[in-house]
Amino acid sequence: MPAPTALLQPAPAPENVPLPAPQDDDDDLLVDMQEASTQANAAVPPQPAEDTTDMAIDEEGRPKFAPGKDIDPIRRSETRKIPIPPNRMSALKANWTKANVHSLPVSIHSTISRTYPPLVDHCKLQVRMNVKEKRVELRSSKHTASNEALQMGADFVSAFAMGFDIDDAIALLRLDSLYIQSFDIKDVRQTLGPDALSRAIGRIAGKDGKTKFAIENATKTRIVLAGSRVHILGAFENIGMARESIVSLVLGSQPGKVYNNLRIIASRLKERF
Repeated sequence: MPAPTALLQPAPAPENVPLPAPQDDDDDLLVDMQEASTQANAAVPPQPAEDTTDMAIDEEGRPKFAPGKDIDPIRRSETRKIPIPPNRMSALKANWTKANVHSLPVSIHSTISRTYPPLVDHCKLQVRMNVKEKRVELRSSKHTASNEALQMGADFVSAFAMGFDIDDAIALLRLDSLYIQSFDIKDVRQTLGPDALSRAIGRIAGKDGKTKFAIENATKTRIVLAGSRVHILGAFENIGMARESIVSLVLGSQPGKVYNNLRIIASRLKERF
């Protein structure tokens, strides 16, 4: 240990020790800057966008809007194809000619109608009868005013194909309260043989069609017998009454009893109207 009065010697210089390389703090700096900008944005509330559109307000404080424009809706061209039974093709051709139809030949087997009154004038539809395929094709156009016109035209052609007279089928276009209901006689009584089925059809028609006419006049409907199928055209309630009378005849009720029920129905309808 040196004496307290000894001269102080300078401390020896340390050897050259390699210094550690400075670390790159750019990532930390970027993270700190992003956090700082996020905090600054959160601190400053967003400025509401200025509304450049001025709303007109009347004296009572209610908004005034410009009148709406009458814009024609965009309509798509739709098509319906109604098959025609072979036994109704001759009747369709005859009535097609009687209606003063001016036809334009489209191909060898088809003609297109231009002035068919129920479909072209009333429903504003394009009509074509395809003789080869045995069907009537309907198509809507830009002149079709109603969205239900195409379905009404299809119902009209289907009614004529079922066997209804053309005047009765036209009533479907003019009255919205008319419907068509079809059912099979075999659905009423499933145990009918060939002979029993013929007798049931004869009981519905009657001698010279008197029973069918009596049901039609009493219930204000139209009935078509097409084999074992029965088609009824009329109002909803009237169709139910006509079907009840037909079912009673198929099940074996006496015609006299059915006539009495029809008289009661006719008297009730007269009182109602």
